[in-house]
Amino acid sequence: MKKVIITTFVALMLFACQNDQSADSANPDASVASRRGCATQDVLEAQLKADPSLAIRMNEIETFTATHAGSNFTGRLVNGKIEIPVVVNVLYRTAAQNISDAQIQSQIDVLNKDFNALNSDYNNVPALFSGVKANIGITFVLDQVIRKSTTKTSWGTNDAMKKTAQGGIAPTSPTTKLNMWSCNIGGGILGYAQFPGGSSATDGVVIDPRYFGLSGAANAPFNLGRTATHEVGHWMNLRHIWGDATCGSDLVADTPTHNEENYGVPAYPHYSTCSGTPVEMTMNYMDYVDDAAMYMFSTGQKNRISAIFTTGGARASFAQP
Repeated sequence: MKKVIITTFVALMLFACQNDQSADSANPDASVASRRGCATQDVLEAQLKADPSLAIRMNEIETFTATHAGSNFTGRLVNGKIEIPVVVNVLYRTAAQNISDAQIQSQIDVLNKDFNALNSDYNNVPALFSGVKANIGITFVLDQVIRKSTTKTSWGTNDAMKKTAQGGIAPTSPTTKLNMWSCNIGGGILGYAQFPGGSSATDGVVIDPRYFGLSGAANAPFNLGRTATHEVGHWMNLRHIWGDATCGSDLVADTPTHNEENYGVPAYPHYSTCSGTPVEMTMNYMDYVDDAAMYMFSTGQKNRISAIFTTGGARASFAQP
């Protein structure tokens, strides 16, 4: 188990989960991702260049998290849990991209299962990790669906889909509602999220319609709605489990140190060659495995999440009446 270390790398603003191959530029809908990956460095450099104060804000959030991790949720609770309203903004060029209300609701249902340990594969967590598997205890409710036709073939990762002036849809009440954008991002990218600390004008999660929910345009091996679970995890201040570095830190004490990201469906046990050669928690939502191979959060991750929603936390406004 790793030691939690607060470092300047936590200034990472966005995580863009993507295929390792580029989409066909002539037909951006033709390429279906078979492997997750990240364009983190390019996105990070762009965000820090645009807003040099971002690193300072995010380090302040980490300092707060270190002293408030595990705090009890307060304020706006429904059945003892924080309930987060979700606005889904659908930008479509084709009929397939105009995902149905049923597909959107299926994604909300997946989030509710995954963040409340109600997913059917939760019991697949190995005995080694059974003592740290966690019920995050946050629920989601679909608040509104906004649709807009577009001629854009792809949107990229510069947040254009969130800006009306660039043909996108501006977020709705981003300090009290989680905004999700469904649009063809391009380049084989599955989705990306904004960490706490960024501008409210661009806050939220972006997911390609082919990996949104359980039905319609959703495609295997990312057809179980776990792209959104992973990205919402980032939105709640969770890092990639390997810390975006060889044997790096995700700032969580109870997740084993990973060599790097894992792909596909790793055989268990999968050993790290980092110090102590721990068994890697490949089934954690913050790894890069296929949807069917990820099915748990840890207690340490739950504690990180609780800090951002507690009084004074970066997303405390979501927990207010």
